Amino acid sequence: MQTIKIKYFTDKIEKLTYIDGKSDWVDLRAAESVDLRAGEFRLIPLGVAMELPKGYEAHVAPRSSTFKNFGIIQTNHMGVIDSSYCGDNDQWYMPVYALRDTHIEVNDRICQFRIVENQPKLAFEEVAVLENENRGGIGSTGRN
Repeated sequence: MQTIKIKYFTDKIEKLTYIDGKSDWVDLRAAESVDLRAGEFRLIPLGVAMELPKGYEAHVAPRSSTFKNFGIIQTNHMGVIDSSYCGDNDQWYMPVYALRDTHIEVNDRICQFRIVENQPKLAFEEVAVLENENRGGIGSTGRN
């Protein structure tokens, strides 16, 4: 089991919990109440900073109900927080764009994260031909 040091910037949000067996994603909450008008961009503070284990990064994505409940999309669609973003003031944020007027209340669950091992070092070898079956292009299983 990995242990992650966490600093909370507010006592208005519930503490993070990992629910074993249900999902390996952990919900993150809005650390302040936010009013957005359609077409507005905002960085929503999530009220936490973390020291991730060396060799890991966090992937942050909207919850499946975020758009339905709040009419917002995450502007980078998936955030990546590497282990170097671990300072005392390195609070996590969710960059959002509102597609309708909306209100997000402090402590609302708006996104989620999981940690994954960093990608291994890669080398690329240029070839003239890839010797695999041609599946037929984008979106195709190769079957007619």
